[in-house]
Amino acid sequence: MYQCPYPHLFTPIRLGKQWFRNRIFASPMSGRSLDSENRPTAECVAFYEEKARGGAASVCLGDCCVDSVNGLFGENMVRADDPGNHHAFNMFSNGISRYGCVASAELSHAGLYAYATRAAGRTVYGPVDGVTAAGGEYREMPEELIEATIARFAEAAAFFKSCGFGMVTVHMGHGWGLSQFLSSKVNTRTDRWGGSLENRCRMPVAVLDAIRKRVGPAFPIEVRISGSEVTPQGYDLDEGIAIAKQLDGHCDLLHVSAGHHEHSEVFCVTHPSIFSEDSCNVGYAAAIKPHVEVPVATVGAHGDPEILEEIIASGRADVVEIARALLADPELPNKARAGLREEIRPCLRCLTCFSHLITNGQIYCAVNPRIGRELEHRYTAPAKEPKTVLIAGGGIGGMQAAISCADRGHKVILCEKTDKLGGALRCEEDVPFKKKIKAYLEYQQRQIARRPIEVRLNTPVTPALAAEIGPDVLLAALGARPSVPPIPGIDGSNVLAAEEAYQHPEKLGQKIAVLGGGLVGVELAIYLAGLGREVTVVEMLPMLNNGGNVLHQNALDVEIKARGIRLALGTRVMKIDGSGVTGEKGGKEELFPADSVICAMGQKALWEEADALRFCAPEFYTLGDCVNPKNIMQATAMADAIARNI
Repeated sequence: MYQCPYPHLFTPIRLGKQWFRNRIFASPMSGRSLDSENRPTAECVAFYEEKARGGAASVCLGDCCVDSVNGLFGENMVRADDPGNHHAFNMFSNGISRYGCVASAELSHAGLYAYATRAAGRTVYGPVDGVTAAGGEYREMPEELIEATIARFAEAAAFFKSCGFGMVTVHMGHGWGLSQFLSSKVNTRTDRWGGSLENRCRMPVAVLDAIRKRVGPAFPIEVRISGSEVTPQGYDLDEGIAIAKQLDGHCDLLHVSAGHHEHSEVFCVTHPSIFSEDSCNVGYAAAIKPHVEVPVATVGAHGDPEILEEIIASGRADVVEIARALLADPELPNKARAGLREEIRPCLRCLTCFSHLITNGQIYCAVNPRIGRELEHRYTAPAKEPKTVLIAGGGIGGMQAAISCADRGHKVILCEKTDKLGGALRCEEDVPFKKKIKAYLEYQQRQIARRPIEVRLNTPVTPALAAEIGPDVLLAALGARPSVPPIPGIDGSNVLAAEEAYQHPEKLGQKIAVLGGGLVGVELAIYLAGLGREVTVVEMLPMLNNGGNVLHQNALDVEIKARGIRLALGTRVMKIDGSGVTGEKGGKEELFPADSVICAMGQKALWEEADALRFCAPEFYTLGDCVNPKNIMQATAMADAIARNI
């Protein structure tokens, strides 16, 4: 007889008169698959629908601006005050609710961070007059505009209800408009809308009461707050508890997050990074829960069903809200309920998804190539003609290619020249803050083992081997090798490659110079500093190279500062000798003393090796680092795309 392994996590909960099938809610997340009128498209709906189909109890459309004149954070946002969205919102709610999931919408107002409002030449309003850190002026919101904004929230909630949504989430956290009114550090007004705790909470409470009047008592209202803004410029947990007590009774679910979106030093509190522990922010919800009657939700680095079950069972929270882990695997709830914990694809917390949204306007996932391409995958058919596919290289790209090809019905032979799969990332698998990488590689290995994929280790692919196998398709996923620039002394006995430094830190001295300020060099520097070494990063460019992952760099910057790593930017390496590294900046030379020097100055694609296999099969493809060394997301996306085209 079936026995649910996580009975507390999968016990339904009722908010208002709405039942939710379990305690896993898909946290608000922006979707940028919008049309020219900033209305959700079919691709946008499909993005959220994956989570509903995967078993989440609620799925929330994030960042819906209630006032696109005065409160618009970014130009490409959903406008909750656009009546032309009626059809798109109905499409959205239908796509979510047909899976037994509740559709929700996050109602937001940027307040003094209404950058798009300012860019359009309009006045920006906050609780009081002021200037942002970026130099943008904002004015004190007049009382008539406060009343109008309260009405905008209520109108937006009623609009979403009329479009088939089963809940709304009012954003009062992360430094946005309503949280600015809540904060004693920001809201220093002297009228009835500021000053005392009761006055600071007056507008947010009025918003909730106005929404309740429009939607009725049965319709659930969720409120998202920061339990603490975790910065001297914001409020602390004691004030967060006091705020929660003021909001109690005016909503149906109190969603407790943390941090402040516009203060970079705490960005990775709100959005936990690879340096954070699983479920690291649950303490904020647990601290607030004893002080309120309303159910409490927790958010932040959730993903392990064992931990989630304990959170609900222990009473630390009533609901767990998940964002990135449901990108890595939207089927997480269904798999957890079925007891398939090892089948859950782990989230790396690499922030690729969020960074790609900021820089390119679309969310993609490093480990799940389906994300952002949901409609493509939905209509991908099995191969009409199964073929024999030979894959050269068992790194990230080769492993994903093998899985995707096998899923389409092809016969797959995966060859790896070393004695294990995983490629270059294997050298990082024992690094404490890279444990998610190790979990992902092990997950991919299990997926390969469960499919009819022939794996040949210690087997480089040569033209002779290809002739023996006679494949229909050959995929070259050979990877890259470290670049070694012609620097005097770089071949010295005190110089190591990054891979060797990861694998054998005992070979390194106390003072270390890392050549190269890309992700490889910086992450290695952080690791070695954590081992107690004195580390200097020498980089020729005037800034560190984040490889396109701007938010991960934010997390790295925090660690660099915390671990006392010295940065020598804009510095050209002139020579290496037994005393260390000599660099040149602005015409002046400086010696950076070092017992050991690590070369992390980029990768060179194994293009020639791949090209030697070009005519060994009727179809030939190159993918991953042997084309252009980049990152995990590029490798998995390219591998999956090639597989779907065979």
